[in-house]
Amino acid sequence: MHEYCPPLHVDSEMANLLEWLSTYSEDDPVIVAAWVHHRFTQIHPYQDGNGRVARALTTMVLLRSDLLPLVIDRDLRVEYIDALESSDLGELAPLANVFARLERNAILQALSVDADAEIARQRSLTAAVISSLADKFARRKEQKIAELRQVNDVARELRVQARQSLQQSFNEMEMTIADVGHIETFVHEGGADHGNGHWYKFEVVSSAKETGKFANFSEDHYFVKASIRAARERLVFVASFHHVGRELTGIMEATAFSRLESYEGSDDRESVDEKFFLCSMEPFVFTHQTNVAEIRDAFGRWLDQALAVAIKEYGDRL
Repeated sequence: MHEYCPPLHVDSEMANLLEWLSTYSEDDPVIVAAWVHHRFTQIHPYQDGNGRVARALTTMVLLRSDLLPLVIDRDLRVEYIDALESSDLGELAPLANVFARLERNAILQALSVDADAEIARQRSLTAAVISSLADKFARRKEQKIAELRQVNDVARELRVQARQSLQQSFNEMEMTIADVGHIETFVHEGGADHGNGHWYKFEVVSSAKETGKFANFSEDHYFVKASIRAARERLVFVASFHHVGRELTGIMEATAFSRLESYEGSDDRESVDEKFFLCSMEPFVFTHQTNVAEIRDAFGRWLDQALAVAIKEYGDRL
């Protein structure tokens, strides 16, 4: 059962809603959009069409902040309704998370447009003034590229955090399964600064395609690889950091995937059975403007969840 605002109080509640909305102009637009969406559905001023109007209000809030409209399709209906019910109980986070995920996906998809068409458009616009502004544009472009590539610094710091966390987890796992026999564990960094940034390109590109993204290997790629082998079974876990978009966007995301390998005997070097699987349901996104200190805890939780998936699969094989 859903209890809506009594008709007698609709006018006053709508007035309150508009007054409160005007005071939230400096707050996070995604959270504000989730709040006004839910509050409007609670007031329920119309006999029909309240959901459509609520979604229109959501779009209005986002557009005012130069963000993109959200589309809630049928596949999200159950999650959307559950999030609204959580909001009825005073918990707005699930609805805000749904909106944030949709907004992020919309932005990333918009950044993955056809690069050739964009380059052609820019050339046609600058052709008339290229002779006098060429040097100025070149310097501006170099500065912008340098700014966007600062996201690599964020990726390298997160890679250090991932390596330390994985080293600790794999050491604990080695002690836990010591009774299985001889255990081998390895954890090391990789990437453009180690000369092996092309590693795992197939896995990263495949994972990105599943979420409608374009993994840009024209820019630097970084990763942490951790492996453990006990008897015939080996787990390889990779946390990868790659650029998103066909052009340099200043946006990167982390994904995690694993490979399970089985051998004929404990001394064999040739794997006879392999299973590749994605460990992160959602990528961890960051930009050139991200403050690492502010996301360390969130990244740690994301990495822990991904590693738990890998260890569960590995444990089922032992």
